[in-house]
Amino acid sequence: MKPIKTVYISGLGAIGAAYAGKLYEMDPECVRVIVNQQRRDRYVSDGVRVNGRLYPFRYLLPEDTADPADLIIIAVKQHQLEQAIIDIKRFVRKDTIILSLLNGIVSEEIIGNSYGMDKLLYSFVVGTDEVREGTSIQFSSMGRIVFGEKENIEYSSKVIAVKDLFDKAGISYSIPENMMRELWWKFMMNVGINQTSAVLRAPYGVFQNIGEARELTAMASREVVLLSRKAGINLDDSDIDKYLRILDTLSPQGKTSMLQDIEAGRKTEVELFAGTVIELGNKYGIDTPVNQMLFRMIRTLEQAGSS
Repeated sequence: MKPIKTVYISGLGAIGAAYAGKLYEMDPECVRVIVNQQRRDRYVSDGVRVNGRLYPFRYLLPEDTADPADLIIIAVKQHQLEQAIIDIKRFVRKDTIILSLLNGIVSEEIIGNSYGMDKLLYSFVVGTDEVREGTSIQFSSMGRIVFGEKENIEYSSKVIAVKDLFDKAGISYSIPENMMRELWWKFMMNVGINQTSAVLRAPYGVFQNIGEARELTAMASREVVLLSRKAGINLDDSDIDKYLRILDTLSPQGKTSMLQDIEAGRKTEVELFAGTVIELGNKYGIDTPVNQMLFRMIRTLEQAGSS
């Protein structure tokens, strides 16, 4: 596979903007951001800043004529995925690689239903503490992108192409042998920390220092551990300990994306987290009382915040 020269990004939130900035620093000509007219007008008018630096990204409307991308990175929220799949259509060709940085364990298959699983690599971001206010993003830890095929004992040509790009751009990454286990691990982490932080309105420091908060996030995550055994993934309590150690490295003032959504009155991804846990619990006959409670609490916060 040829080297990646053009990268189009759908979604300029905290994660999308941070990685768009890294690619822009490598080569301003290589990166484009796919947006609708309203967002383009706002980004051009207000500017997009990452850690105080202004990035004059080049924007593409879904209807624009442009060469297809070598790599498309989708970094939207789950409820925006359907539109993103439509928006990237003109820019996908036979050998385009698609990376979905969405949370959860289902986005790759959803995208693959439209464009073919042969274009997809599984991926997620871990160890990041980006905070977004309007079009300004701040972070002390950018984290890393975990990506690959389902199994990566030997690297495919797609994996090598993305690896080479990330090396050139200075983007931290890891390529696990068992990608599906890592994907479930990140899902377990999000089910725990994202949801409990939103309900408690608590930054990372609360979970670093208060035992009861720490145990609450672990309780939500243990339900994913039980489900993973039924799904053949086989997470265990050591995987919870692993993410709690990562949590301890983040800025105490940092906030999860779900907490930021609640504070800003935006739609959260609770259906992607607790909703998926509840659905899988029904499928496998496993009780999920913690996530049942979190789902109802977060939906209440959403509706109260939007009223």
